[in-house]
Amino acid sequence: MATMSAEAPTCDRLWTNARLATMASSVAAPYGTVEDGVVAARDGRILYAGPRQEAPAFRAAETIDCGGRWITPGLIDCHTHLVHGGDRAHEFELRLQGASYEEIARAGGGILSTVTATRAASEDALFASADRRLSALLAEGVTTVEIKSGYGLEIEAEVKTLRVARRVGRERPVRVRTTFLGAHAVPPEFKGRSGDYTALVAGPMLDAIAAEGLADAVDVFCEGIAFSPDETRAVFEAAQAKGLAIKIHAEQLSNLGGAALAAEMGALSADHLEYLDEAGVIAMAKARTVAVVLPGAFYFLHETQKPPIEFLRRHGVAIALATDANPGSSPLTSPLLVMNMACTLFRLTPEEALAGLTRHAAQALGLSDEIGTLEAGKACDLAIWDIERPAELAYRIGFNPLYARIWNGQ
Repeated sequence: MATMSAEAPTCDRLWTNARLATMASSVAAPYGTVEDGVVAARDGRILYAGPRQEAPAFRAAETIDCGGRWITPGLIDCHTHLVHGGDRAHEFELRLQGASYEEIARAGGGILSTVTATRAASEDALFASADRRLSALLAEGVTTVEIKSGYGLEIEAEVKTLRVARRVGRERPVRVRTTFLGAHAVPPEFKGRSGDYTALVAGPMLDAIAAEGLADAVDVFCEGIAFSPDETRAVFEAAQAKGLAIKIHAEQLSNLGGAALAAEMGALSADHLEYLDEAGVIAMAKARTVAVVLPGAFYFLHETQKPPIEFLRRHGVAIALATDANPGSSPLTSPLLVMNMACTLFRLTPEEALAGLTRHAAQALGLSDEIGTLEAGKACDLAIWDIERPAELAYRIGFNPLYARIWNGQ
């Protein structure tokens, strides 16, 4: 660093003797690597992240010697369903006996069994169970998490779920983005009347949630067992009229063109995408809609149709990763395992996997200006790892090399 002078900038904390995987596109090296790097932070923001030799001579209130460890951006889990009641271990047994996810759903299981448990649970009970799941994410370096509703499917229960999600962000050291997923399934009281339920979601339900400022975005499960493209459009139009971002669960079990519809409407992301075709990929590329692939659900449901990774690469669509933590199709709370699954199942590279849980995950949440890379001006969310190279994060299974997790500079 430069020689200290009376004009030297001050910072709260200075991390030195570190190797940085900045994940910044402006750094040409793989992973945005800086071999001899420092990170300086003040008031929870990054002042500098780069080579030690080019750094100002900071006057630091605290200096942390990282001992040659790697620093990455804090991990971002951009698709979870952390707030819910109960579990579905019994359905896991049924699937192993031959029942399909769709058969279980049509028989009243699946999402609807979790709806019953979630409606019955108190806010405190929902918070306590979500907090346990969140703790597992934080232990592996997550500093930002998206939490969807979608297990209430009535006004009071959807509001309750999103209140709990907001509470998680207030009471735990993590950035929380909330997503209203009232159009997750048609509840039993609306069986055979999906249009009526869609009207409830797009009308009174969304009104109640927007009135309390409980959602940052609105999501729809566009699928044969859930909502049609026309119903999806109706919910999206209502969301956009209230100034809310949109996201979609699409092309998980079939190709209804949901991803292309969402892209046409400017969606932040389209998620799952196993049955996405090249036309849908092209539509997403034009709209800069992020592809969020979810290897946990692919693995847990024993699927065989993989997302079209080569098409996504060819057309320059950003690929994000997430746990999809939920009780039915991805009871997974390990972002490190997600990286390994993405590489082994979908053939992503370790660098693509890390980008999927940092830079591209931030883009999927509309937070690219705030988090996702180690760059001046962004929130000082860091994960410090006891590793020799970043590829270890995707390579190892059942091993957590996190040394320290920093959120907002703390």
